[in-house]
Amino acid sequence: MTIQIGELSKRTGVNIETIRYYEKEGLLVSPPRSSGGRRQYENPHVNRLSFVKRCRELGFSLKEVRVLIDLVDGGYTCSQIQAITLRHQQEIKQKIADLKRLDKTLGEMSARCSGTEQPDCPVIDALFAGKMAN
Repeated sequence: MTIQIGELSKRTGVNIETIRYYEKEGLLVSPPRSSGGRRQYENPHVNRLSFVKRCRELGFSLKEVRVLIDLVDGGYTCSQIQAITLRHQQEIKQKIADLKRLDKTLGEMSARCSGTEQPDCPVIDALFAGKMAN
């Protein structure tokens, strides 16, 4: 059974333009077309698109998703997937640390601000100074 792009979008929750983009980027195999030129998707497209969507929800970059897809298509070992996942997890941990540092800096900056209607503002001064908390 074939479906059109609108139905694929509905089933996966992926925007139509994003589906076209993934096709262009090679993350989703371009489907055959009907005699009228309409894309005709099948169940493997639904599965692949769901896989890509879940990877993206977990924060994998398009490059990382491409690597995972290449491994799935060409054969993989659990250790290969684990290595990619652990590397990604480490990147997430670094982003969390960076966000915590940003949160601390913004808190410190805003704590110095009196919130009055005066034109002098310690937040602006700190932004010009370019200093961040560690």
